[in-house]
Amino acid sequence: MTIYIIFLVALCNVTCLRASRVIVSLFALDLGAQQFWVGVLIAMYALFPALLALYAGKLSDRLGPRLPMLVGSIGLIAGLLLPPVFPVLPALFMSAALFGLSYVFYHVSVQSLLGAISKGESRTRNFSNYSLMIAVGGFIGPLFAGFSIDHFGYRLTYLALAAVAIVPVLTQIFSKNLKDASRKEPQPEPQLSQFADAQSLLANAALRRTMITSGMVLTGTDLFQFYMPIYGHSIGLSASAIGFVLSMVAAAAFVVRIVMPALIRKTSEVALLTYSLFLGGATYLVFPMLKDATLLALAGFMLGLALGCGQPLSMMLTYAHSPQGRSGEALGLRLTINNFTHIAVPVVFGSIGSVFGVAPVFWVNALMLAGGGVLNRGGRA
Repeated sequence: MTIYIIFLVALCNVTCLRASRVIVSLFALDLGAQQFWVGVLIAMYALFPALLALYAGKLSDRLGPRLPMLVGSIGLIAGLLLPPVFPVLPALFMSAALFGLSYVFYHVSVQSLLGAISKGESRTRNFSNYSLMIAVGGFIGPLFAGFSIDHFGYRLTYLALAAVAIVPVLTQIFSKNLKDASRKEPQPEPQLSQFADAQSLLANAALRRTMITSGMVLTGTDLFQFYMPIYGHSIGLSASAIGFVLSMVAAAAFVVRIVMPALIRKTSEVALLTYSLFLGGATYLVFPMLKDATLLALAGFMLGLALGCGQPLSMMLTYAHSPQGRSGEALGLRLTINNFTHIAVPVVFGSIGSVFGVAPVFWVNALMLAGGGVLNRGGRA
């Protein structure tokens, strides 16, 4: 029963997260923000996760996952209520920062809990099914946000999402299945600084390679989530059309994650990641040549097929390669690296787009993904 509770909580929280990123971009543009500031705004989602993810992982190892998950879920509600109460640009920045701060404690803890309650072959199945819930939330969130904005406006859309975010909080409060006893006790170790902790984890070559690969995949995914609303807005697409295109990425991720276990059996984790990076790079090459919403949706679907398996694979490999008793810490370090990517991608590529236009943004990312594929194929860290 615990696994289904985790899936429900994940579905609701991810739906709110993905929807909020669409709303905040379009709301900021509607309030007159420049492209660069929209990039900074999206980067705020990752500021606190980048700084605190490793600490959040250690806290989950020490206290167990239930309390950080609950506190994080409550914080998401607060982040969703700020913009409708204060519909100004500074409130959007505060909302994005609060979202990131809350989500990091929930996200690291739920992954650690998922690994702790999974044994043997069930771990691959549970992580794969969890990633399916992430994909479903990624599909529903942008689609709901786009249609709701067009029909009800920004403020009512935020309030509706806040109502959805209440479900995980109530579920975690009243569930008797989410018990702290599921945590893995950390092994006695010397107290290290956060930097030394990260160094000791990254000394593991397999774990280090997984972290690098995860960052590459996330770069590809992040750019699309950040730049598609800006690009769609610039060519005159409605919020509904933009939400639909973004949802196609999640729909494709859902499809590829269903068949991912079979693909792994036929190839390997490393080969599958390599192919996905190459296909993602090819998709980004053609994307800025497309103006029609249907063609953009097809390109988004291709990108989802390419990169949809990257995140669950990196979660599984991170948990598998983490030292005994330090799984939450390792997952936190993975999230730290990923969130530095979350910060860099919108700011750097937002600056590139402001100066050079749309096409170079996508082409640079295509080269990065192709380079990640070459690195991964070579097995170097």
